[in-house]
Amino acid sequence: MTIENLALAAGIAVLLSACTFGVPIDSRPSSGEYVGSIPKISKSKSGNPSSYVVMGKRYYVLGNAVGFRQRGIASWYGSKFHGRKTSSGEIYNMNAMTAAHKTLPIPVYVRVKNLQNGRSVDVKVNDRGPFIEGRIIDLSFAAAKKLGITLTGTAQVEISVLGAGKRPAERVIRAIPLADKVEQDVPLFIQMGSFGKEINAINLMSELRDANELAVAVSELRTANGSFFRVRVGPLYDIDEANSVIRRLKNKGFSSARIVVQE
Repeated sequence: MTIENLALAAGIAVLLSACTFGVPIDSRPSSGEYVGSIPKISKSKSGNPSSYVVMGKRYYVLGNAVGFRQRGIASWYGSKFHGRKTSSGEIYNMNAMTAAHKTLPIPVYVRVKNLQNGRSVDVKVNDRGPFIEGRIIDLSFAAAKKLGITLTGTAQVEISVLGAGKRPAERVIRAIPLADKVEQDVPLFIQMGSFGKEINAINLMSELRDANELAVAVSELRTANGSFFRVRVGPLYDIDEANSVIRRLKNKGFSSARIVVQE
């Protein structure tokens, strides 16, 4: 290949990388996902009694989870529990791909599919919970983010146990806003408005919360021209999820919603 052809190929590669938008960029798992096949695992020394009682209700831990499937509501838990011990004795890391289940043996790997948007993630069950009626699994923040439920809080899911030797099927998807030099994990927000008076921002935030939009906050931006109070929904880490939230907000009458990137 001539020097001129090499330069042309390099230029095309740079152009394509700058236009990456919601397409697979690698088959390697991101941080917190599993590399290669699911390993053979043994039950942890803690977290596997034959039964246990929480809030007056007795739960019976399964001796064997082969073929286990379940449908129900998934929720997630985050920074409040970050750094605390899980039922297995491991330290909970909200940025790892883990989960809590009431009766599955610990640890076990499960695939969780969001039945509302079709997304799936593979997680390691290393904790007990959730102990709220109707919920079947508590996901880490990272897992919930990938399933697109960090804002809604819950979703209808199906969980299925992965056997040893099964390889997770997911590929890493890079979904970023159309902007130059934006890192994959830079948070996105839906900006609802910016006001010179704080009371106006607070009033809009109250309207959003009345409309069941709970992940909303007011932030102050100080400039040479004075302070501005911005009302934002988020954070979000996926452009498709952000667009979905915008559609939902506009259906509720909030027509000024637009996607912004955290400065």
